[in-house]
Amino acid sequence: MKKFAPYLIGALIGAAALAVAQPPRRGGQPGIVKPEMSDIIQANIYADNWFAMYINGKLVAVDPIDFLPHNVVNVNILPEYPMTIAIIAKDNADPKTGFEYGDHVGDGGFVLKFSDGTVTDAKWKVKTIFSGPPVKNEPIPAGWFLPSFDDSKWESATEFTNERVNPKKPYYDYNFEGAKFIWSRDLDLDNTILLRTKIEKPGWKARWTTKPDLDISGAPLR
Repeated sequence: MKKFAPYLIGALIGAAALAVAQPPRRGGQPGIVKPEMSDIIQANIYADNWFAMYINGKLVAVDPIDFLPHNVVNVNILPEYPMTIAIIAKDNADPKTGFEYGDHVGDGGFVLKFSDGTVTDAKWKVKTIFSGPPVKNEPIPAGWFLPSFDDSKWESATEFTNERVNPKKPYYDYNFEGAKFIWSRDLDLDNTILLRTKIEKPGWKARWTTKPDLDISGAPLR
């Protein structure tokens, strides 16, 4: 019979104990279903000039270009319904004067389409928080991006034609069929707006059973 050195026996015992102590990998647990790329939807978003988008209270997309050139933001989203979409959209404007380029009045415009059929239209709610000239500011309501926020007193968004907004070439390179450009009633003087809508899908249930463990509570909310 072979003899094992005491240190070798100790190492084997330690390794066995460590293996027992390790929790099973989540992917190997029976009954766990992970989301796949086939579960995601695509979002096309065009803003004149900038936006940030929240879904169900989480920041999911920020326009990486503040001003020019006008660009389309295309992002993948793992949907959960009901889905509350909240947008802050800004036209280029000096916060002190309300003008752009020194002495010009600009105009805004926002359009969005998801591959699940969600589009911007007059059913969305809108609130103006910065307009001018003359400059007028309103405080951003606390929790405006949360599903629980009450937007019942907000106005309905106003639809605008492509001719009125005059989107640049990138808009035509993406699918926005069925989506309308929206803003507040004053496309020229209202420079920063908040937009909200809620998408219902009765009977919808997530195919996946996993939930994220990571903490993103430190992500910016404005």
